Amino acid sequence: MARRGKGEDPSLFQALAPQPLADRLRPQRLADVVGQDHLLADGAPIGRMLATGKLASMILWGPPGCGKTTVARLLAQQTNLEFVALSAVFSGVADLRRIFEEARVRRTQGRGTLLFIDEIHRFNRAQQDGFLPWVEDGTVILVGATTENPSFELNAPLLSRARVLVLNRLDDQALDALLSRAETALGRPLPLDADARAALRALADGDGRYLLNLVEVLAELPAGPPLNAAALAAAVQRRLPLYDKAQEGHYNLISALHKSLRGSDTDAALYWLARMIAGGEDPRYIARRLVRFASEDIGLAEPQALIQALAAWEAYERLGSPEGELALVQCVIFLGSAPKSNSAYKAQGRAMRMARETGSLMPPKHILNAPTRMMRDLGYGEGYAYDHDAPEGFSGQDYFPDGVDRRRLYHPGERGFEKEIAARLAYWDRLRARREQE
Repeated sequence: MARRGKGEDPSLFQALAPQPLADRLRPQRLADVVGQDHLLADGAPIGRMLATGKLASMILWGPPGCGKTTVARLLAQQTNLEFVALSAVFSGVADLRRIFEEARVRRTQGRGTLLFIDEIHRFNRAQQDGFLPWVEDGTVILVGATTENPSFELNAPLLSRARVLVLNRLDDQALDALLSRAETALGRPLPLDADARAALRALADGDGRYLLNLVEVLAELPAGPPLNAAALAAAVQRRLPLYDKAQEGHYNLISALHKSLRGSDTDAALYWLARMIAGGEDPRYIARRLVRFASEDIGLAEPQALIQALAAWEAYERLGSPEGELALVQCVIFLGSAPKSNSAYKAQGRAMRMARETGSLMPPKHILNAPTRMMRDLGYGEGYAYDHDAPEGFSGQDYFPDGVDRRRLYHPGERGFEKEIAARLAYWDRLRARREQE
């Protein structure tokens, strides 16, 4: 359903209807928007558009409660455009056609239209394609709002016609400014001590709208002494951390866990593990990624890493939640504190490239079995040296295809068990060179 800006008369009784505090405190100027100076300040992307009077279509990407709708409404107000708001959740093709036709007529009358689409990622690909001609010819200035990564959710043609601008989650300073505004609007300070005030901002988790909703709950409490952090927790409901297992938050947090482990920051890795579990991530997915990490980033620097990761996965399968989650914690600690090496990972890449380059070359005949007489007549297995019969248990024969020079594909590092592997490889290199000279 579309909402109009200019030209819509408010209901006679609208002023009597209840109005949430978040709506009453909605900024009336872009200068009053908190936490988004990187976009709105002079010289910032939106600031430059306003200075030149040339507003371009854009996608506002940011978490809930960071001001996307407010910014869009104020852009229309400051550029004298008709503000038309549409929710992708409740609207369809018929609504879009009507709005585009009205915008076309409005344009013939010398007036522009800013079309704000909330949750624009909810429109399917065909619906998104429907925007293209109207955006391209300037009939509408499109401002889409989304909490999801546009590169995953929006069509490439639409992204090529609209600039993606990232809004930040509100930081502690911005949330404190909102609290001060709320107290001014209420005409009294909130009944909180300093620790509870900080805890309230932490509960908001960067969401300004949610913070103001919490303020409304606190404003209705009976008079009494200021609340401490414990009393605040009892007075309001704590929400789950913002985390969507199917969207970008899922990939961001597993990336944070993986890179913290790679950087041997065990404490940070434990934090990201806890964030994923608190957000409802499937522990089996985490276990699978820990197994991958054990091979990719530790490998043979600590051969126990893969064993520990598999054991943690098996322990979780046997115990389930929450008991089995401790096995994942133990695994994260082991992986974070283990020596790191990506030598096996790199060796895989080199081997795959060599396999692609050399095609379908046969193994050398001397290492082929000869179960039939014809194969023996063709020379299969001829000249094979049985390593156990050779001095030092090493024949030094070449096992690469004929006509292909030997290549060193695996380069062990100098950390952990790989130091011993490197010594073994160097020893066999010396033996091979000596065999070739004999």
